[in-house]
Amino acid sequence: MTEINIQAVKEYLLNLQDRICNELAAVDGTEFMEDAWEREGGGGGRTRVLENGNVIEKGGVNFSHVHGDKLPPSATAARPELAGRSFEAMGVSLVIHPKNPYAPTSHANVRLFVAEKEGAEPVWWFGGGYDLTPYYGFEEDVVHWHQTAKNACAPFGEDIYPRFKKWCDDYFYLKHRDEARGVGGLFFDDFSEGGYENAFAFMQAVGDSYLDAYLPILNKRKDTGYGERERDFQLYRRGRYVEFNLVFDRGTLFGLQSGGRTESILMSLPSEVRWRYNWQPEPGTPEAKLYTDFLPHKEWV
Repeated sequence: MTEINIQAVKEYLLNLQDRICNELAAVDGTEFMEDAWEREGGGGGRTRVLENGNVIEKGGVNFSHVHGDKLPPSATAARPELAGRSFEAMGVSLVIHPKNPYAPTSHANVRLFVAEKEGAEPVWWFGGGYDLTPYYGFEEDVVHWHQTAKNACAPFGEDIYPRFKKWCDDYFYLKHRDEARGVGGLFFDDFSEGGYENAFAFMQAVGDSYLDAYLPILNKRKDTGYGERERDFQLYRRGRYVEFNLVFDRGTLFGLQSGGRTESILMSLPSEVRWRYNWQPEPGTPEAKLYTDFLPHKEWV
């Protein structure tokens, strides 16, 4: 029987939340507000939010640890054989929306799921990843992001980065728009390859590399000058982020279906956003370049 050290995972995740919040608060010069909560059906969490900061317009870094008697439909859609099992889930999930349109939005999460049934061995897996959503693309930023992700994956096998890079491209895709949400990164789920220790180590490698991937980009772009045009385009493109999170995101659906805390689940949504009817960027503009040069899937490293 596989020995799953849930306490070790929880300690790692709480520490990861602390480290990420401390580093981002140092860049912003503003502290995160903390909100501890309990879930009626079992468990709870620690939500940290930074709003209207100097650099970050809306940022949330959540830790949650919940359990229940029955897995919600979003968790068993791909694995119907687990329906009816009790579950335990814990993770850190974050979304950072900077003020500056030249600084990209970033999202990351790492998590552990355990599904149990009396008389049967527990089924467990890790999941997570991170992805980048620029409004104005810079090739050097995207290459750095993907190179950091590739380096984090390297010790676990040559096939890991290309597999999970493709999974990210496929997952963060708005089917109704026939358009990628951003420039991708890593996405993995149902991961138990190589046994518990190896899978846990991989989850940690992904979690630990997020700041290495994002902070250099944020620091480089946060003070770039911009005007109303760039701000308007940023708010328009944020609409795509909202559409994905409310229509497709499995984490959002799991949280809502499992009776999670709505404020924490929806903290990923930006403070300001705009939609327009059938708007298209003018050909040859920096805004059009996002669609032609950055959103189409490609191999960046």
